[in-house]
Amino acid sequence: MNFTKSLVTCGFVATLLFSCKDTASKPAAPDTKEAAVNEQKAPAVPVKPETASFRIDGMSCAIGCAKTIETKLSKMNGVQKATVDFDKKQATVEFDASVLTPEKLTQAVESTGDGTTYKVSNMKTNVKA
Repeated sequence: MNFTKSLVTCGFVATLLFSCKDTASKPAAPDTKEAAVNEQKAPAVPVKPETASFRIDGMSCAIGCAKTIETKLSKMNGVQKATVDFDKKQATVEFDASVLTPEKLTQAVESTGDGTTYKVSNMKTNVKA
């Protein structure tokens, strides 16, 4: 009985020692989604800077809704800055009009989530000097 316990213990320890992978010596692979987003970002200086402000109906929380929409807008090619205020149900996006249109911003917001929850209204754009 002792011999069996010793044999099982040795087998268990050997399994632990030899089954662990050495991941410390391998370089981490870059996140392909993040790399793709970084490649899509427009130059830092917009050719035709504009600001769009619009209302977003359908948001029910600051983290799951407003922050998700803000992150999606921020990652779009041509967007310099995006903010979404949950309390005011208002979004403000600074973008390059040579790359994006207000319609594309509307499509991005309305396609977030299940595609039917968020509705954009009162779109106003201002050309920045």
